Amino acid sequence: MVLGQTAVMKRTTTFQGAVCVLNSLQNNAAVLKRLQERQDNPGLQLQAMQGFLHRTGITVGELNKLNIVHVTGTKGKGSTCAFTESILRNYGFRTGFYSSPHLVHVRERIRINGWPISKKLFTKYFWEVYERLEDTKHVHGGSMPFYFQLLTLLAFHVFLRERVDLAVIEVGIGGEYDCTNIIRKPWVCGITSLGFDHCSLLGDTMEKIAWQKAGIFKPGIPAFTVRQQPGPLRVLQDRAEQIGCPLWVCPELDQYEAAVGPVSLGLAGKHQQLNASLALQLSYSWLQHHEAAERGDVTSYGQSLAEAACRPDSQAVTFQPSTAMLQGLRETEWLGRNQSLRRGSVTYYLDGAHTTASMQACVSWFRQETLQRDQTQGPGLKILLFNATGERDSASLLRLLVPCQFDYALFCPNNTEKPTNNTAHHSVCGSVEHMLARCRANQSCWQSLNATETIRRHLLTNCRSHSLVFLCILSALQWISQGTEVLSAPAGSKSSCRIHPSQSDDRLREAGHISVLVTGSLYLVGGVLKHLEPSLDS
Repeated sequence: MVLGQTAVMKRTTTFQGAVCVLNSLQNNAAVLKRLQERQDNPGLQLQAMQGFLHRTGITVGELNKLNIVHVTGTKGKGSTCAFTESILRNYGFRTGFYSSPHLVHVRERIRINGWPISKKLFTKYFWEVYERLEDTKHVHGGSMPFYFQLLTLLAFHVFLRERVDLAVIEVGIGGEYDCTNIIRKPWVCGITSLGFDHCSLLGDTMEKIAWQKAGIFKPGIPAFTVRQQPGPLRVLQDRAEQIGCPLWVCPELDQYEAAVGPVSLGLAGKHQQLNASLALQLSYSWLQHHEAAERGDVTSYGQSLAEAACRPDSQAVTFQPSTAMLQGLRETEWLGRNQSLRRGSVTYYLDGAHTTASMQACVSWFRQETLQRDQTQGPGLKILLFNATGERDSASLLRLLVPCQFDYALFCPNNTEKPTNNTAHHSVCGSVEHMLARCRANQSCWQSLNATETIRRHLLTNCRSHSLVFLCILSALQWISQGTEVLSAPAGSKSSCRIHPSQSDDRLREAGHISVLVTGSLYLVGGVLKHLEPSLDS
């Protein structure tokens, strides 16, 4: 018994031990299934979250000290949060930033001053939170938080202990019943572009989804949104009025440019202009609140908000962005969203688009980038690396990608490497087979969508589009390299993903340049980044 306790204590002093315990707290698919079974009482998750927060020793009132910017939406909420955090950090504030999902390592989800927290801090604070929950579970029916709940609790704990000046908090799913909605007094709220995603949880119409997102509104707390379709916007406005929350619609970014000239953004893609405009309004509102708090005049600030909310015009006022704001927008980095990486003759275009609207934006960005590249370097090969998970409608996403005219389409699971015989568990193998079956279905769908296009291109150029399924991300990347820049498995890995001679292709080796679009899943993008940028894991 003593030996067992010693082993547990030894495990708890390591970062890997913390990650192992965290990963045991159910995967996202299991959590979503559990939530779907609770449609009769969707508020149970938030009620449970309140109990878990209390067990960690944090009161709901203490979260007010974090001076929170709370952001939800369907697409662009992570980018908006990244813009906002960068702006406020450029003012000299110590920032906290909680986001999801992570791409390479879990520490990305909890950032201080723009950087993921260190392994040392993650390990220290994880065990402080986990042990408090473990010690109290016997009087709470053995209940423990699931993965996302625990990470949210951990983020709150870290930000309070590290005494950040503010925290930018990205909603996980929805808003009304999301774990992060335990926040009662944020300083400002934001809603990015709305679209269809997680429909089984949030509803099958834009209006139902808008109602869920508007759940983060709080009485007297300013809120901003971007331009929306008329129906969903009316829902946002009605809920804001019912709750007593002043809501404004952000102006277009070019309205700011009339005063300061062209605004440079650190994130590529035209759609980022909406996110940047929202970030400017969120930051400006937060700064106004901060100045009022410094003067001890928060009451007057609240009254001015209430008066402004009574005006029929719900358009936010355009102001002249400060130097710090412009610098914050310019310096924003957000991995896996409209990101490009050059590796020899191969340029990887990484975007975790997984909804119809975000895929449309991704395709527009990729086509513009490759058009410019072809004009300067001549025509090159284009490769699609795709995967989609969960309830995503792969056919709808793939249909949008057809106009890109890829020479090759590759499909693989989100596994970074192939499980080895020594490490593969029966359940893991079964899961891999299930994922491969979905990849084959995606391949079949792609071939069907491209049938007419393939015939046309074959007649015109004497070539045709190929599609392949790979066991893992590493094998797909090694096939793309075709020996020109050999990608090897990470140090200590026992995975072997060699290219079979029959899979080699002279066209890839002879191509002047190759453009690879990686999309459909943020987890796929993260797996690719893990191999292309190993330093991200340190």
